[in-house]
Amino acid sequence: MTISTTRTAAPFDAVLSDLDDVIRRFDSTEVTRLERAAGLPVGSTAGSAFGPGRGEPLVLGQLTRDAWVESTASGLADRVPPDRARELAAAFARAPFRTDPEVVELLRAARAHCPVWIVTNGTPWLDQDLATIDLDGLADGIVNSARVGIAKPDPGILLHAAERAGAAPERCLFVDDRLANVEAAAAVGMTTVHFRTASDLRPALAPLLARPVPHPRR
Repeated sequence: MTISTTRTAAPFDAVLSDLDDVIRRFDSTEVTRLERAAGLPVGSTAGSAFGPGRGEPLVLGQLTRDAWVESTASGLADRVPPDRARELAAAFARAPFRTDPEVVELLRAARAHCPVWIVTNGTPWLDQDLATIDLDGLADGIVNSARVGIAKPDPGILLHAAERAGAAPERCLFVDDRLANVEAAAAVGMTTVHFRTASDLRPALAPLLARPVPHPRR
């Protein structure tokens, strides 16, 4: 679904895309197995990891990975033994991930026409994570909340990303899987895509990709 507050006949001057659950997909198989073995509802570890006092400090760069693991484990300790809580927390923090090839293909194609920036509520170790996957040619840069100290849906990080991309907010296409972030982007004038699958992104980019490539982009 595409939500737009500003529609123009010309293509966008920049694409701003979320990372997790858009470009990057986590494999929760092992965490789910451990939760079921411990008699916990699936999703309990994620609920602890991003719960009060953990999620916000994490994406604002205030927690190391080890501190986050310990804090996540403490949130599970009233339901499972401490050793099992730490095992769950460590498995969640180190869950494997991959990129969505269809989304990567679309964003690489879009980058031939205009700047593409990743805007993510990330972690202090995001650069280390991304070094393990092939993002070459995908984006001009990354705006990481843990580095800039502002997290979505705060409009400040969206305006910062637009500035880094060299585009006015109303000339940006913003892509995110979280409705609150999409609504925040729409409120500052961006054209938005509430992402669930690549089929939501493809029609939004179609007017841009249909145009001749203006000049080569690395």
